[in-house]
Amino acid sequence: MQIQNYINGQLHPAQSGGWLDNFNPSNGQVYSQIPDSDAADVQAAVEAAEAAFPAWSTCGVNERYRILHRIADLIRERLEELAQAESKDSGKAITTSRTVDIPRAEANIRFFATAILHFGSESHQMEGMAVNYTLRQPIGVVGCISPWNLPLYLFTWKIAPALAAGNCVVAKPSELTPMTGFLLSKICIEAGLPAGVLNIVHGLGPKAGQAIVEHPKIKAVSFTGGTSTGRILARTAAPMFKKLSLELGGKNPNVIFADCNFEEAVSTTVRSSFANNGQICLCGSRVYIERPIYEKFRDELVRRAKNLKVGDPFDAGTDLGSLVSKQHREKVQGYLALAREEGGTVLCGGEPVELPGELSGGYYLSPAVVEGLPNACRTNQEEIFGPVVTLQPFDTEEEALALANGVEYGLASTIWTSDISRAARVAERIQAGIVWINCWMVRDLRTPFGGVKNSGVGREGGTEALRFFTEAKNVCIKY
Repeated sequence: MQIQNYINGQLHPAQSGGWLDNFNPSNGQVYSQIPDSDAADVQAAVEAAEAAFPAWSTCGVNERYRILHRIADLIRERLEELAQAESKDSGKAITTSRTVDIPRAEANIRFFATAILHFGSESHQMEGMAVNYTLRQPIGVVGCISPWNLPLYLFTWKIAPALAAGNCVVAKPSELTPMTGFLLSKICIEAGLPAGVLNIVHGLGPKAGQAIVEHPKIKAVSFTGGTSTGRILARTAAPMFKKLSLELGGKNPNVIFADCNFEEAVSTTVRSSFANNGQICLCGSRVYIERPIYEKFRDELVRRAKNLKVGDPFDAGTDLGSLVSKQHREKVQGYLALAREEGGTVLCGGEPVELPGELSGGYYLSPAVVEGLPNACRTNQEEIFGPVVTLQPFDTEEEALALANGVEYGLASTIWTSDISRAARVAERIQAGIVWINCWMVRDLRTPFGGVKNSGVGREGGTEALRFFTEAKNVCIKY
């Protein structure tokens, strides 16, 4: 099967005629090809977006609302097709695709289609003299680049607010997981999205992605991915004075106090550590446990991690499917080897899981729990982005905060305690853009999403996203 670019309302191969292999990570086999796009394809997409912008930006919020809801309707109708494609492309368990990824993609589009109807203006009266009001106008052509871990989920998280605000978009999904982006192209055609409003260019980051970032007609870029790639993107975009939203890496702490609800804390920690094989930027990969319950919590976490079923992504009983690629599994295994070199003890997991028959070539790995490492070691400092967590005990609230804040990242965090005053104190002082108290991954799409330190620049979600994808213009009328 050959995936195609979606440019100016039609499906096209890359202008170069080149193709890239797309692997099914559950068996290691090539099952499709994607266009090896470059600057020429991006140029065609930008030209289409520029041509579409005047009509799309002035058609009115009600028309944009109607079309975006039609796209969401089609995503709902094709949930099973999209879920199957997502799991085949990424290796994630089909249950996750059905209940999280595809429903959330639909919700993203509906939310921003509705939010633009309620996106208010501001006014400032100068008594007896003048009145000022603020217009929020679409930027023009914008770029959206999304990662491989939550393919359609994060693709729509960027595209939906950009389109709702009246922009036209040149977007690139990850070359590792392009299939649902391609299926979204077909959905947009069926939904009647005007040609050129959304353009989807497939290909490699250094070629297609870089061409989006450096194109002078693309005035804003929203990117989710690794911190090192974000640095490259920022170096390119900053001298061009582009607006940037960068959602980058995470090395998120789970802080477990002794007065927690033990069952809720341990069961949720298993989920927050190993959901989607730990391949979610919000996963908690550093678990800090107050000493009185350290051994009890550790032993129960290890027991439950061992009981997670690693297997066929399309088996409804599977907890963890395959990692996204052979190279990524090798990277995760490399960090486990490093953890041992740094003095850590792997309490469970970390071994490749060999499945029989057609799945024998898949990239499966058992979930790993590591203890005995200092906070300053590389294993505790660098983003692994796999099914690996480290455990450390702490004695005081101050120590817990020092451990939690002792990395260069600051995306998300989780606090478990029955003491609401303590929870509020720690939440105020922890260095993270998101703090969950006695829960994880409870998401309200109205709230700001993003990190501090090396976890990114800017915020997504709610009015934050609509503000990013618009320019503010003050209008002053003198009496």
